Parts: sequence; structure tokens; C-alpha cells
Amino acid sequence: MGAQTTTYVALVDGGKNAGHQVVTREDDGTTHVDFIFKDNGRGPELKETYALAPDGTFSRYEVHGTSTFGAPVEETFSRNGDEVEWRSKSDNGKQAVHGVGLYTPLGGSPAAFSVAISALARRADGKLPLIPSGTLTMRKVADAEVANGSDKRAVQLLALTGIGFTPTYVWATNDATPRLFAFIAPGFLQLIEEGWEKNGDALEARQKQAESASLVDLQKRLVHPLAGSTLIRNVRVFDSEHATVGPASDVLVRDGRIASVTATGANKVLADHVVDGGNRLLLPGLFDMHAHFSAWDGGLHMAAGITTIRDMGNDNTTLQQLIADGNAGRLLSPHIVPAGFIEGESPMSARNGFVIKNLDEAKHAVDWYHAHNYPQIKIYNSFPPALVRPIAAYAHSKGMRVSGHVPAFMRAQEAVEQGYDEIQHINQVLLNFYVDDKTDTRTLQRFYLPAEKTADLDFSSKPVQDFIALLVAHKTVIDPTLATFEFLHQRDGEMSPIVADIADHLPPDVQRSRRSAEMKIPDDATAARYTKSFDKMVQFVGLAYKAGVPIEAGTDELPGFTLQRELELYVRAGLTPAQVLQVATWNAAKYARVLDDRGSVAVGKRADLVLMDGDPTTNMSDIRKVAVVFKDGNAYYPSEIDTALGIKPFADPVAIGPGVAR
Repeated sequence: MGAQTTTYVALVDGGKNAGHQVVTREDDGTTHVDFIFKDNGRGPELKETYALAPDGTFSRYEVHGTSTFGAPVEETFSRNGDEVEWRSKSDNGKQAVHGVGLYTPLGGSPAAFSVAISALARRADGKLPLIPSGTLTMRKVADAEVANGSDKRAVQLLALTGIGFTPTYVWATNDATPRLFAFIAPGFLQLIEEGWEKNGDALEARQKQAESASLVDLQKRLVHPLAGSTLIRNVRVFDSEHATVGPASDVLVRDGRIASVTATGANKVLADHVVDGGNRLLLPGLFDMHAHFSAWDGGLHMAAGITTIRDMGNDNTTLQQLIADGNAGRLLSPHIVPAGFIEGESPMSARNGFVIKNLDEAKHAVDWYHAHNYPQIKIYNSFPPALVRPIAAYAHSKGMRVSGHVPAFMRAQEAVEQGYDEIQHINQVLLNFYVDDKTDTRTLQRFYLPAEKTADLDFSSKPVQDFIALLVAHKTVIDPTLATFEFLHQRDGEMSPIVADIADHLPPDVQRSRRSAEMKIPDDATAARYTKSFDKMVQFVGLAYKAGVPIEAGTDELPGFTLQRELELYVRAGLTPAQVLQVATWNAAKYARVLDDRGSVAVGKRADLVLMDGDPTTNMSDIRKVAVVFKDGNAYYPSEIDTALGIKPFADPVAIGPGVAR
């Protein structure tokens, strides 16, 4: 019969080829997979080989290659009767498995979906035990017909649950032994069988409809509407403007706005709902100033007390829909402040937002973002350096802020001098000292150079001190995303510092995945050097802050948990916990240009509020103990959200009772 090959094409930005997946099944049943995906100058390259048992699960499996950031991927699995054994760069194990069990690869390609789908189709109960742990389930949520010329095919959209925090949606063939037809991440990626690419947009639209229905149901299950007025009594209010905590107070909320803040018991107030704060701390809603929002992220943000995010780059159409769904109450979502993504055309371009070739196209992008009420633009890696000054001036003429990565072949100092109001990421800041006009920071060099060189950077030297003075003089904001860059020193087998302190709250598969390294760290000496470099990145943020450089708290990583870790790192940098909370509330609202609407507990502002079951003004780790979140006249219990996402809650809810006169 000969080998059978199925090829998939990876498409981004409405049709740009960004890679492939070639699946070849030999006569003896062995399957080989060649997977490569490159976007934004990075991406995995993997080669898999596996064979299946009669029940459709892996009998043996191996994958080799490199991860998104260049770390080596080596993983094997084998089953001999009831004994299974696996080994990866980050973990290994043996266990007895009686009956069916599907191994879940850490570093695998999307081809593994075919194996899971086919094995689940054989299960009468719709459940598939996973190895090392967990259970996978599958349900059909939509059908579609696709066409390739005169050839037509029926496909089905399946929702897989049991891996990660939220469902994974895949398009599968509709036969007795279904396999992967397409994997679509709306607004980002379409991986679809070759020859059928023209169906990608229609499948993406249908998938969005199906996901929206599930998301609406999630919001309905987790929201607690508080119509009319709500009295939050006996709370200590954090004054975000001055970074202090006030005396016991009563906060009256009416129709989603703060109506009054008075001393506890000072006035008689009639309210429809009453929350007894029990002398707990009440914070303004937190901000994540560097998110890339997707529809399923809202729960993780809200459970962490994050009521506003700034989206720093997304598919424009997708983001507009997400904002509309959130504003209409159809989506469990924080408020979204959008930043307009503008990239230059190159083979390594990120394909979000607008990709431009000249100044006229860049101005058109600014005009579009301004017309859609974006308060700022974000310039990216391939943006032409010669256009930075004129486009910054053009954006400023429209009252917009200018931020971003530092374009390749520029230094951060030049970007600031030419109009940047803000720089994203600590690596983009420190590359200022490591690059020249020939250094291409669109490659992985933008990660490896800071990891290699920051350990030896003398912060007392004139170049560093002059650069900090420049940032102060221009009032340039730094969005350091320190927690995200802890991947620079994480080694295989070590738990990601983002979740290390709370890993036992997370689903087992998430814990396991968070032990995988992303950087190539070949030996102990390199690990020590990269760790020293990261520690100095933290130190630099503290030095800059104390010198007067504004900072804001953003993540660009796992929602919710990463912001909590980010705030802890600012304390390590030398800020007091109260100053850190000010950064995540008042400062964030100021630079997101919504300070007149939120960012502090003040009369007339949105009642985006967080009631804590701990005191992060003295112990920043208590930022995880969120009891109740108030937003848009509704209450959300993080304990309920966490449970729905497979997370062990961090705090008990505080009861909301019927109103009484006080």
C-alpha cells in the first residue's frame, strides 16, 4: 500500500505561510511527524515518531527538536503491558496502568490531537484516562462542510477538556476513525490540511460562534448581579494615589459606580445588598498592562482581581469583538484598553494589527486606531527605524501615546529621543547596551544577549546612569514584564517561578508543563550566568524606579498568576508593597489614560473593587488571596472561577446579604 502522507499548512495574518505539519504513516503503523511553526522570529521545530496500541493510544512515542525559544526538546514514552515509562528534559516516571491510558506529550505537535480524537471515539463513556494523570473528555459542538474544488467533506468541531484550564477546540474529520483536519487559534493561527486552506476563515468564524456560546454560559454561571446599590461595610480602603491604607470605612456602590466613602457606621445607608468586609483590605481593581487577550483568559484575570487589562497586540477584528462582548456582559472579561499594533514588513514580521511598508501606510494605521478610540500605538520589531520619529510625532499630534519594542537596528536610547513614551519588556530596555546598527533583534538574540551580558553590566557606569537620566528626563515609562523573563534562567525540571509557590493549586498537567525550560542552557555555568543576569534585571527596575523612571505592571504570559509574581518581583527590586500596589492601580490607570474612570476608590469612579482575604500592603504574597471582585455592578467569587478552571481556590468567598438600613 505504501506510506500515507497528510500535510497541514500553518497560516497567520489572513493567509501568510508560517510553517507546516507533515504526517506520514508507514505500512507497519509507525507515524512520523515533521512540524515547524515560525512567527515573530521564533517558533518550535519538532520531529515525532510514534506507534499506536490496538486501543488507539500511544504504545511508543518520541519527539526531538527545539522549543519556541530554542531549548532542546527530547521526550520518549513506551508501554509494555501494564507498565509505562516516560522521560523528557523536565521529568521522567514509571507507573502501572491497567486498561486504556493516553500519554500526554509535553513537547508534541498538534498531530497528537489526531491520536486523542481517535482514541476517544472508541470510548463508550466519552472519557479517556491520561498518563501521567487526568481524564480527557470530548464533545461535538458544531458541524461544517468544506470544499476543495469539487471535492467536499464533512468536518466536526470538537471540544476537548481535561488538559489545561479551558477547553481546546479542534476540527476533525467526520468518519469512524476521526483525525485532525484543522487546529485554529482565532485571530492568530490556522493549521489546516493542505488544499483546503480557503475554508480556514469560514471554519474560524464557525468556531468563534461555538466558543461564544460556551463563554456566554460560563459568564452566566459565575456572575452574581448586584442590581441597585451595594454597601461594602467595615473595610480598610487602599489609597492608591498616596500608597497608604485608610481607617475602617463603608463604601456605597450604586449602579456600578462609587457613590460614597465614609467612616464605618458614620451614616445610615439603605442599600439593596450588604457585604460585611470584616476589616479586610479593599483595593481598586488591579491592572495588567501587558496582555494579549483571548476569549478564555477572562476567568484567570478576574480571579486574580484584575479588572482592567491593556491589550498590547491582537488581531484587530478579533479584539474589537472581544471588547464588544465584554462590554455587553456576554463574556467573563476585564475591561480592555487597546494598544494599536504597527509592524514593518519583513520575513520575520509579527502579523498582528497593521503591517506597513512606508510612512503613508503607518499614518493610515494610526488614523484607524485613533478613529477606534485607541489611546496609544505599539511599534514592533520590524518597524522601519527611519519612520519612528515621524510616526511618533504624528501619533502625538492626535493625542496618542507611543510605545513598543525597539525596532531592529535601533537602540532604546534612540527610540526615546525620537518619541517613545514607553518601552515594553526589560530585555528591550537593556539591549540598549548590547546592540549596534547591525544587530538583528528580530531573532532569538533579543533574549540570549540580555541573558549572556546583563550579568556583567556595571549599573554605576556612565552609559547606564546617562540612560536612566534620559528616561527620567523624558518621563519614559518602562513595562518590564520581569516575571515573564524568568524563563531566561529556568532549567528543565524546575518549576516555573511564576507558579512555583502555588503549584499545588494547579491541575497536574499544568504543573507538569510548567517544568519545561524554554531557553537553551547547556551547563551549570550558563545557568548561573543567566540567573545572575535576571537578578540584575530585577535590580535595574528598582534602580530606575528610585531614580524617578515610571514603571507599570504587565505580564505577556499566563494571565492572573503572572501579574501576582510580577508584583512580588517589584518588592524584590526594592519597592515597598504599598508602592507596588500603587504601580498596579493608580500608575496603570494613569498611563492607560483611564484615571478619571478607575484606578482608585473614589466617588464617581467605576466600582471595580477587590476585597482581599489578606494584606498585600504588608505581605505581597497575599495578593493571591482574593475573596470577592466587583465589576460593572456585579460580584465574582474567585473561588468559584478557580473551581470552574480546575484550580484549588486561594480564599473563601465573603457573603453578600440583603440590604438593611444602617
